[in-house]
Amino acid sequence: MAWEYSDKTMQLFTNAVHGKPGTHLGEITDPDGLGEHGSIACGDALRFTFRVKRDPVDPLRDEITEAKYLTFGCTSAIAASEALCCMIETGHLTPVKALTITNQDIVNFLDGLPEQKIHCSVMGAEALQAAVFNWAQKRGVNLNTLGIDIHAEEQEEGRVVCQCFTLTEPYLKRKIKELNLHSIAEITGAVKAGGACMTCHHAPGGLQDLLNEVWGTEKKSENSFALPIISGNLVSVPLNSKMLPETVESQQLSPFQFAKKIEKLLDEYLRPMVQKDGGDLELVDIKDTTVYIELRGACAGCAGAGQTLKYLIERTLKEKIDERIRVIQV
Repeated sequence: MAWEYSDKTMQLFTNAVHGKPGTHLGEITDPDGLGEHGSIACGDALRFTFRVKRDPVDPLRDEITEAKYLTFGCTSAIAASEALCCMIETGHLTPVKALTITNQDIVNFLDGLPEQKIHCSVMGAEALQAAVFNWAQKRGVNLNTLGIDIHAEEQEEGRVVCQCFTLTEPYLKRKIKELNLHSIAEITGAVKAGGACMTCHHAPGGLQDLLNEVWGTEKKSENSFALPIISGNLVSVPLNSKMLPETVESQQLSPFQFAKKIEKLLDEYLRPMVQKDGGDLELVDIKDTTVYIELRGACAGCAGAGQTLKYLIERTLKEKIDERIRVIQV
């Protein structure tokens, strides 16, 4: 499927990837504030850096003069990050004032985002928050005395619920309340939790249990749909045990058996996932443990095609067939 983006979103994205003057894709050397959110290992992460003009007397009057970001991601991830930097720089904001920017402010700045892409705005707001906390530590600013909750318990004491994205129980409970999330699909769409391996969906203490605890009611089991990641995008895939590939035990396979297992995994699991997002793939060749694949459709021209190959296709083949497998795009 093709996502419906606003003209403003597309313009910000295009300007950024072409490196036009005034855009913010990059990283500040020796920044005054640095924050990260997401997981590079799962192909979706944002690093946010900023520089301030220091006030000689009061650090609370420091003004952010430059902001930059690095991100794996799709159109919305880059555009949302651009929007965040623009809002900060043009508003001549202090770090503390920048904390008032919400993910909804970013969405509004972009004239809207597809519902499945709202997580990109959340990712930017969370990375900004982490960067401001970093600045506060460097400048000796006690944010707690300003009434700003730094959510320290989320990093220090929180039980990790989503291992793929290292998202903790306190963080997820907070976002469930803040964003009024009532289903696993909504959690995944908003903050990516449960979007990779999906094992935390119904595990004890997992996403469904957190929903039940936050809202105080037993939610209907969500065995129908989940949202795994494909090159920074989210696509609906039936969460049926017959759809998920079984782990292949390590064993000596003949070249024929090896090829057939790869074909089966591609045809029955990976290709349907890619097709849900308007793309397709074709197995071109297998030489020893190197698999040559051609991406087609929407995936062929996607800026995140490399992430699709490495973090979806190659990782799945490694886990389910042979850890030596390497995937090459042709």
